Amino acid sequence: MWKLKIAEGGSLVKTCNEYVGRQTWEFDETLGSSEDLAEVENARKEFHLNRHQQKQSSDLLARMQLAKENNFDYFKKAINNGENTEKSASEALHKAIDYFSAIQAKDGHWPGDLPGPLFLTPIMVIVLYVTESFHVLSSAHRTELRRYMYNLQNEDGGWGLQAEMPSCMICTALNYTALRLLGEEDHKGDDEAMHEARKWIHDHGGVTMIASWGKLILSVLGVYEWSGVNPMPPELFLLPSFFPIHPGKFFCRIRLILVAMLYLYGKRFVGPITNVVLSLREELHIHPYHRIDWNQARNLCAKEDRFVPHSRFMDYFCEYLYKIGEPLFATWPMSLVRQKALDAIEKYLQYEDEITRYICMGAFEKFLRTLCCSVRAPNSKNLKEHLARVPDFLWIGEDGMKMRASSSQSWDAALAVQAILACDLAKEKMSTLRKAHDFIKASQLLESPTGDFSGYYRHVSKGGWGFATADEGWPVSDCTAEALKALLLLAKVSPELVGEHASSGSMYEAVNFILSLQNPNGGFSTWELQRTYPWVEALNVTDMFADTMVEYQYVECTSSAIQALVLFNEKYPWHRTDEIQNCINKAISYVLKTQNDDGSWFGSWGVCYTYGTWFGVEALIAAGKSYKTSEAIRKACAFVLSKQLPDGGWGESYLSSIKQEYTNLVGNKSNLVNTAWAMLTLLKADQVERDPTPLHRAASLLIHMQLDNGDFPQQEMTGSFMKSGFLNYMAYRNIFPIWALGEYNKRTGISHTM
Repeated sequence: MWKLKIAEGGSLVKTCNEYVGRQTWEFDETLGSSEDLAEVENARKEFHLNRHQQKQSSDLLARMQLAKENNFDYFKKAINNGENTEKSASEALHKAIDYFSAIQAKDGHWPGDLPGPLFLTPIMVIVLYVTESFHVLSSAHRTELRRYMYNLQNEDGGWGLQAEMPSCMICTALNYTALRLLGEEDHKGDDEAMHEARKWIHDHGGVTMIASWGKLILSVLGVYEWSGVNPMPPELFLLPSFFPIHPGKFFCRIRLILVAMLYLYGKRFVGPITNVVLSLREELHIHPYHRIDWNQARNLCAKEDRFVPHSRFMDYFCEYLYKIGEPLFATWPMSLVRQKALDAIEKYLQYEDEITRYICMGAFEKFLRTLCCSVRAPNSKNLKEHLARVPDFLWIGEDGMKMRASSSQSWDAALAVQAILACDLAKEKMSTLRKAHDFIKASQLLESPTGDFSGYYRHVSKGGWGFATADEGWPVSDCTAEALKALLLLAKVSPELVGEHASSGSMYEAVNFILSLQNPNGGFSTWELQRTYPWVEALNVTDMFADTMVEYQYVECTSSAIQALVLFNEKYPWHRTDEIQNCINKAISYVLKTQNDDGSWFGSWGVCYTYGTWFGVEALIAAGKSYKTSEAIRKACAFVLSKQLPDGGWGESYLSSIKQEYTNLVGNKSNLVNTAWAMLTLLKADQVERDPTPLHRAASLLIHMQLDNGDFPQQEMTGSFMKSGFLNYMAYRNIFPIWALGEYNKRTGISHTM
């Protein structure tokens, strides 16, 4: 049976805070009673049977274990709510918080899955195969990886970019490839699933039609040729750092991916050509491998993969590099320049590996860097340290084992604290809040990166919080702001809980970090300030994602910063007072300028207008504006009310992010997370005083959607990035209904007494 281990390390795993927040899974065939094993098997069967209707896992394996460890009966039945609306709302809230407290880990965070693009898991498998590191995966790992890939396969035989999306070439080809590397035969598999996958690939033009990132990964494996990849010259890294197209100027997520790709392209690394690899050359292509025109293949891309067409400039630039640049750098003396570039990149990657303790920022970067480390230093301690951190990304649910896009421990904990505090139940849930507080406190970054961090294109870190854990070492503006908000709100409720340490220096450092991330236009970016110009997006060759090259500003990050600074200023009015007020004024101006004509805001990190509009309204209200005094808030409320569905809820499709227009879920279905965001928007704007009916209807929907044990059902994905990338935050289905019902109870005067 699989067991989730919390805050445990190992001989090759470095830490700055005793592994706080670390989540890893271990298989032990001796664990588990017959009842436990039956419950797990039943959860797996239920998911498999309904996999084409319910695409997202409910993360049941972790939740069942945590509930049991916290002496909570996961399968207990609820008391009948009856007909008393006020009583049922209060009862639902208590049950929801009891359940959510029961799935809190011993170190204070809420463990959970964070599934993202479906190319991540197969890329991990391919990298471990190429680096001859398959020993990291036990037979139990391989079984669960295969289970996951089959469970996420669409009915047409392909795999989508995310679980709920239609099939695309990059995910279909990579999942098929990974299954073959894991031992599946091309003509067998789960109900002929391999045959159907191969048919999908052939019907859509073969693997030469794969998006650019897929071309690179398959070149490394040896089932595609490097001459079929558009040039990625490592020499970009040698440009003067002030050049707009120097990689150090790019959005940090794409920078870390791109620099690793520049290195692999410069090395033209290819793994061992095994019998499976040779067979895949035949299986994935529709033409004989030796007859493929690789020059033509460079610019081929299936329409299912191409969200962002190449710019004409990029096409010309690649053509120039292919015909002139690459031949030039392959010959002496220019080959010396290439080697110098590769040496510089090696030094940069080594620095990043060390300061992120070999976790890296996300799954894709992690395995590209693992691959680069294997190329530059095979069998080294550095590679072993990379492999020791592979378990940090592996997660198992009833759908199988997958590679998480990242993890969101700090983000979830900060939001969870605010949700519980919104319910006025702090005294009843002090144990839960105390553990969460200790986790948040232990997750703050106390120092900036070592050495000449600015020379390695890193922003200051001291005082910030990251998305995941302190060991990762990448602080984020809104993660810092939400963590700071949580501590400040806890200090109001229970000053002794926060303590003197958190009420002085650490909060000052957090504010200093937040202030450092405001851009000249008043908006806040995520990890760094904007460093280059929007026209650099012309260099985007991902095919799949938009807004990848530039660190933009976002209403969500800006709103979180405003709210945190306002709260901080109330408690510590003597610290950088004028700067904070100027920052807030500029930030509010940015928020107002980015509101759409219909009253909404576009959400870049959540789906989508429901999410962005909640943050926009929260920002304005935090700065002292109200429904009566602000036309922007009135327009926002009108927008939100116009999207309420007949059943009282809201349900926004991921297509809103892609189409950039509000799109309901199929069948006008409600989503409880979207509903909670809409409720929070209206509650903060005093909708109760004008007409509480929409809120009564929404609260009733949330109450009736609650499960018997206090949990809420897992529904559609609600996290997003780069307009066409999506995530599923497991804790959102608990955090936001609790938060919305808590605010609803307070503002409608409903008693919390059972």
